[in-house]
Amino acid sequence: MLGFLSKIFTWWNGAAAGAAWTIWRSGEQVGEDQFGNRYFQERKAGTGADGKTRRWVVYKGYADASRVPSDWHGWLHHTFDDAPTEATMPRRPWELDHEPNHTGTLRAYRPAGSLAFGSRRLRQETSSDYEPWTPGE
Repeated sequence: MLGFLSKIFTWWNGAAAGAAWTIWRSGEQVGEDQFGNRYFQERKAGTGADGKTRRWVVYKGYADASRVPSDWHGWLHHTFDDAPTEATMPRRPWELDHEPNHTGTLRAYRPAGSLAFGSRRLRQETSSDYEPWTPGE
C-alpha cells in the first residue's frame, strides 16, 4: 500500500502515477542506459506541440537530469533521429565515461584548503610588485 501511495505522490523517484498512465496509454519503450534509466517515445509520430514525437525518460531512483548520458540526451532533444540502441555514437579517445553531477555529495570536488576538509584556507604569497591596499592609508 505504501509503495502505491508513493507512486501517486512522488515525482522524484521513478515514474509518478501521471507519467505511468501516459506511458501505458500512448508510449513505447525505446531503450535503457547503463544507469537503468528507461527511455520512451509516443507511438504516434508528430503529436507534440512542435510537430515532433514526444520523448521522455523515467529515471531509476532519484530523478537527476545529469544522470542522462550524452547519447540519450541528444536523442531526447531530437538532435539524433535514431536512439543510441540502434546507432551508437563513435567514441573519441579523449572522451571520458559519463558521470552524474556530484555536487552536494561526498564525491564532490573539494580543492586544497577547502573548508569541507576542516582545514584553514591557504594563503599564497604574492609577487613583489603587488602591494595590497589597506584601509586608512
